[in-house]
Amino acid sequence: MRRLIITLLLISAICFSADAQFRKSVTGTNNTGIVNAPPGANTDTTGKVNPDSSVSADTTSGVSLRKLVRGFARKDTLTPGYMLMGSIIAPGIGQIYNKDYWKLPVVYGGIGAGIYYGIHNNIKYQETGLQKYADYRTIGYIGAGLVYWGSLLDGIVSFKTPLRKPVPSKSTVYSALLPGLGQAYNGDYWKIPIWYGGFIACGYFYHLNDIQYKRFKYIYDKGNDPNSGYYGKITASQAEWYKDTYRRYRDYSVLAFVLVYALNIIDANVFAYMSDFDVSDNLATVSIQPAIISPLDVKFASINNSYPAFGMQMQLNF
Repeated sequence: MRRLIITLLLISAICFSADAQFRKSVTGTNNTGIVNAPPGANTDTTGKVNPDSSVSADTTSGVSLRKLVRGFARKDTLTPGYMLMGSIIAPGIGQIYNKDYWKLPVVYGGIGAGIYYGIHNNIKYQETGLQKYADYRTIGYIGAGLVYWGSLLDGIVSFKTPLRKPVPSKSTVYSALLPGLGQAYNGDYWKIPIWYGGFIACGYFYHLNDIQYKRFKYIYDKGNDPNSGYYGKITASQAEWYKDTYRRYRDYSVLAFVLVYALNIIDANVFAYMSDFDVSDNLATVSIQPAIISPLDVKFASINNSYPAFGMQMQLNF
């Protein structure tokens, strides 16, 4: 687990470093106005893509608390991503935005009941030490978490989006909350078994490596204890090597699970964007047909060629 945490921290550091370098290359100045500007980079600082274009480049896009507040206040456009963010911060706000007020007692009642049940049984467990109260405590907390998760999913499902379907941001949020749901939303049902097969495989290898890790850890602990009476064929040093190896394989299984989860989200997003692309076999057509050819401008044609003439016309469609 320590190695997993270190790996995630290194990835985060690399991402922040890359972002800083990108910002520096855009905002710095040199003789062209931009540090390390790529060939053909526009030196105009007005925010335009090029001086002859009326399209402005948005360099301020990102997570904005102001946009989040204005969106829920219906003073700005609210996207599914901001809907999810707001619902995570304040459970039930999605139902309020969607005007599903009757769902609020279900959300708050379910979360409150689960937390109360968990705390109550935790007190019982502390007093008696009985395992059943610990199990009841876990059930209560899991129930509160499921109601909270359900409120997030319900807010996105009920969120009104344009008629264009599928909406990429909505598909992305679906797969983030429930892997495979984004693929179902896109109509790619055949992909769902593939992703869940990947999750099952990762879980299987995690369980298998965890069993072996605990086995050799037990041998290692017994081998290092002179009073344990252990006389097995595997020495403590050998057991330590196997223990560390299977622990590393177990950590790799966790990383593989995270990778499959991330790819599931990326797949839902990418194919939602590509849903309206023309991927038929007839992407380009060529048609040749008779046509009447007229001069582009009569003043550039001679007297004999100033009248329309018959010819062949070819059209290319992409």
